[in-house]
Amino acid sequence: MFHIILFIAGFVLLIYGAKWLVDGASSLARKFRVSSIVIGLTIVSLGTSSPELVVNLVASIEGNANVAMGNILGSNISNILLILGVSAFIYPLVINKNTQYKEIPLAFLAAVILGVVANDTLIDGISESLIRRSDGIVLASFFILFMYYTFSISGHKESQDMPVVKIFSFWKSLLLILAGTGGLVIGGKWVVDGAVKIALFAGMREATISLTIVAIGTSLPELATCVVAALRRNTDIVIGNVIGSNIFNIFFVLGISSVIKPIPFDKALNYDIGVGIIAPALLLLFLFFPGRRVISKWQGAVFILLYVAYITILVIKDLQ
Repeated sequence: MFHIILFIAGFVLLIYGAKWLVDGASSLARKFRVSSIVIGLTIVSLGTSSPELVVNLVASIEGNANVAMGNILGSNISNILLILGVSAFIYPLVINKNTQYKEIPLAFLAAVILGVVANDTLIDGISESLIRRSDGIVLASFFILFMYYTFSISGHKESQDMPVVKIFSFWKSLLLILAGTGGLVIGGKWVVDGAVKIALFAGMREATISLTIVAIGTSLPELATCVVAALRRNTDIVIGNVIGSNIFNIFFVLGISSVIKPIPFDKALNYDIGVGIIAPALLLLFLFFPGRRVISKWQGAVFILLYVAYITILVIKDLQ
């Protein structure tokens, strides 16, 4: 019972820690006259993905490889099938041409690259699969290129879809940043420790807990952001948040995690890697056929049903 309370408390700290960090950093950035577009592309994007980052760093340092990999794979799958599905079901998502031809294919490429670097056993025929430090450097390099591309297309103009920044005093902004960072660090450790203990108690694999409960929990900031954006019909924020988060998770979070400590890969997770590749591929298929660049309500419903099927298969496999 204690570990369940610790697990839930960890999620609460993660969510509030991310919010405090974003609020404080955005306020401080505005005080130094940083533009809204830059705040949105950097601080807010990092803030909504910071739970995944912190959970992975803690899991990597503590040697819980299945938690680290399960968190990334599960988060990316839930981002497209669950979060994008729910958002499209609320309001059809119009996708701009740049996102269709560049950003979504990059998210698909990221999923494929992850499948390649993780499968040393299948590709090279060696006894152990490992995401090495050299792989992490390659992944992080892709992230740097992605950030360069993002800033190059953003220009210097303000966007009306950027989040409104509330300005606090310098000291309150600094306090929010420190409190947010502390919340993320402590919450991340509690989530990882709780997930491991719950998995052992329930007789489930750590990876299954990470692919489901941990992944959905760390994706709550993205879910909240996207649902609000869909209700306000700001479809660019929805698709940008989801696709940006998927790219960020693989290239940056997993890249940094494996640079800190190489991550062993369990070949049983290839099922989840396959789903993680199929999800963006299906998104591209929906956009190119019939070619209207719109994710409609029925397509959103398909994504949601696929996510339910994915979770169901995961649980059944774990119980066998």
